[in-house]
Amino acid sequence: MKMKKILLVIFVLATVSVSAQKFQDLAMTPPMGWNSWNKFQCNVSEILIKEAADEMVSTGMRDAGYQYIVIDDCWQIKRDSMGFIVADPERFPSGIKALADYVHSKGLKFGIYSCAGTKTCAGRPGGRGHEFQDAYMYAKWGVDYLKYDWCSSDGQNQKESYRLMSQMLKEAGHPIVFSICEWGGSKPWEWASEVGHLWRTTGDIANCFDCEQKHSGYSNWGVTRILDMQIDMRQYAGPGHWNDPDMLQIGNGGMTVNEDRAHFSMWCMLAAPLMAGNDLKNMSPQTHNILTNIDAIDINQDAKGIQGFKFKSEDGLEIWLKPLSAGDWAVCFLNRSVDIKTIDFDWIKNKMNDEFSKRILDASVETFKIKDVWTKKELGDTQKPLNADVLSHDVLLLRLSLVKK
Repeated sequence: MKMKKILLVIFVLATVSVSAQKFQDLAMTPPMGWNSWNKFQCNVSEILIKEAADEMVSTGMRDAGYQYIVIDDCWQIKRDSMGFIVADPERFPSGIKALADYVHSKGLKFGIYSCAGTKTCAGRPGGRGHEFQDAYMYAKWGVDYLKYDWCSSDGQNQKESYRLMSQMLKEAGHPIVFSICEWGGSKPWEWASEVGHLWRTTGDIANCFDCEQKHSGYSNWGVTRILDMQIDMRQYAGPGHWNDPDMLQIGNGGMTVNEDRAHFSMWCMLAAPLMAGNDLKNMSPQTHNILTNIDAIDINQDAKGIQGFKFKSEDGLEIWLKPLSAGDWAVCFLNRSVDIKTIDFDWIKNKMNDEFSKRILDASVETFKIKDVWTKKELGDTQKPLNADVLSHDVLLLRLSLVKK
């Protein structure tokens, strides 16, 4: 009888018009967590996810702000006779509800993956035509985060497909952060703020600093290529609705420590979601130090939620600014060249105006203390020029704290 009532609800919801209204007051700062795809792809299991949750706690990542443990593609294997999604019983013998309970017992939140099309990107059952059934199961299992992809979606409209799933999640009644993953094709930053809490702005990230990996019909992009694609969309980001330049590749072996550090720094400057994608169980000290740098994370998680922007670029050296709370600023010097760059920057002579936030960094009027986010050193204040070297493919990330008069 209970199942008949569920199917009746599904029928009724499928016949009403869709007017999406996402769960409010979620993702008020960029979501932080871990996702299985970048490192493990389809090699996911109950054991792997439990170990990731354990490591999130033991490594201090949870205490640094990481919340979500997200299973990406390949956890699902089929649908049952009534159309409900079924987890792979060999890889997830205890079921998804028990796994979510385990993650929750660690003081973490649990996320899952599906796709708006008929099949996922790995060929598993997608969500098309089963939106409320899936939303109902996610709510029943205690899912806190849903990444929703865009494969096998021929003939579908992005706006309507994601609006439908957003509404079904809301109808199911359990608050879930909704991550829209349609790769930026329909410019979701222009329409998705009432539908999802974050949306991908580009194709998938590659594990490289500056490259394009071409495939049949699509490309994966290196860190700086994706960075260049974030121009002119900062006005769409803010508390509860974030531009998502894809997950982190830090610690996955394709970049140097300098490049990993630059990658993390720029995602913090972008107010981007910080979803680690490495092997947490075998993490190097360098990777751990990057992912748990509290000063960098504080820049990313600033309550104002303002996305940073490129102020200046010259000969491979870029200057990025991010307005922060309490009158502070984050300033990042990014060296994209193969040569060491020497900085001789006079704060007083360089008045920096951010028209979007209506903020001006003017050291002739206000004085700021300077802290190097990566070395933790205090570098004086903005009354004196900044002199420093920035290594190739590295950053000098600074927090400028307003000196109160």
